[in-house]
Amino acid sequence: MQHDVVGLRDFYHKPLGGIVRRLLTQRIRTRWRSARGRQLVGLGFAVPYIGAFREEADTLAALMPAHQGALVWPQSGDVLSVLVDEVMLPLPDASVDLLLCVHCLEVAESTRPMLREMWRVLAPEGRLLLIVPNRRGLWARFDTTPFGHGRPYSRGQLERLLADSLFTPLEWTSALYMPPLNREWAVRWATVFERVGARLWPGFAGVIIVEARKELIGALPKTVPAKGKRQPVAAAEGVRPFRS
Repeated sequence: MQHDVVGLRDFYHKPLGGIVRRLLTQRIRTRWRSARGRQLVGLGFAVPYIGAFREEADTLAALMPAHQGALVWPQSGDVLSVLVDEVMLPLPDASVDLLLCVHCLEVAESTRPMLREMWRVLAPEGRLLLIVPNRRGLWARFDTTPFGHGRPYSRGQLERLLADSLFTPLEWTSALYMPPLNREWAVRWATVFERVGARLWPGFAGVIIVEARKELIGALPKTVPAKGKRQPVAAAEGVRPFRS
C-alpha cells in the first residue's frame, strides 16, 4: 500500500510535512550546494525539494510514476511535471547531472529495472541521491506519513542494491529523528530531536540518505524491453497544483 499523489501533496501541506521538507532540504543542500548550469531531475514525489533549485538548474523536471499519479507543477509558468513509466523514463542516455529520488524506491513496482533506468539517464559524472525509509526507524512503522508505506531499507540492503545496479555509494547520512506525529510539541522540538538523535541514536533515523555515482566499468545493466509499455503522458488534469 502507498500514498497516491493527492495524499503526498496533502502531507506536505501539514505542519509535520513542512518540518520534514525543511529538514530534508537541509540534507540535500549539504550534498548539492548549487545546481547552477546542471540538469536536475526529481523522480517519485520530489517537488517539495527540487523547487529550491528552480533559479539555479539549467534544466529542471519532476518525473512522477504512473502508479502514484501526477499533478501540475509548478503553479505558474511552464509545467515541469510529467507522468512516466518508472522503467522507461522519457530522457536521453546520459542526460541528467543530478537525480533526486524521494518517495520512489520503497514503492517502486520494479525496483531493479527502475535503477537500471536511473543508471542509463545519468551522465558519467552524474550523481544519484536516494532518500528512503529506514527499516530500523520509527517512521517506517507508522502509515500516517508517506515514509510508512512501501518497503523500508537497511543500509546493507541499499549497498547491495546499488552495487548490483552499478552505483557506488559516496556519502551516507540520515534524518528525521523526531516522532512522526503531527502534534504542535513534536513540530516545535523537531530541531532538538534532530541534533540529539544524530548524536545518541543515529541508527534509528526515519530515513537513510545516500549519494551515489554511476560506475562505467563492468557489464552494462540489462535494458528493459519497451514492448507493451505506455508512452509518458502529460501531468494528470483535474488535480490541484502543488504549491512550492
